[in-house]
Amino acid sequence: MVKIADQIPSSDNRFEALTPLGFRVHVTRAFWDVIVSLKHPAMAGREQDVKAALEDPDEVRRRKSDKDVYLFYKSVRTGRWVCAVAKQKNGDGFLVTAYPTDAIKEGERIWLK
Repeated sequence: MVKIADQIPSSDNRFEALTPLGFRVHVTRAFWDVIVSLKHPAMAGREQDVKAALEDPDEVRRRKSDKDVYLFYKSVRTGRWVCAVAKQKNGDGFLVTAYPTDAIKEGERIWLK
């Protein structure tokens, strides 16, 4: 399993996004490759959709099982969203995963557009 370092050199970033919750989410090139090759191949080439979900979500929910994990939902068409899952640690964040979905998961809604 690929682990994400607490300190990520900016030169290794694939992209980063400032969330409406006030923290930045960093996505390394190596971890983005894991997402699109192993976890969710449907997200290949959809970096801008993920960045939009993080920067301008329609809704943000907090995961029930881990209060440091947030699910950022952005509608891409009726009944379909991109979900970007990010974890905030010490005021900074990193992408856990991203995937297309037809349902918004349970959890505490903490932000609504």
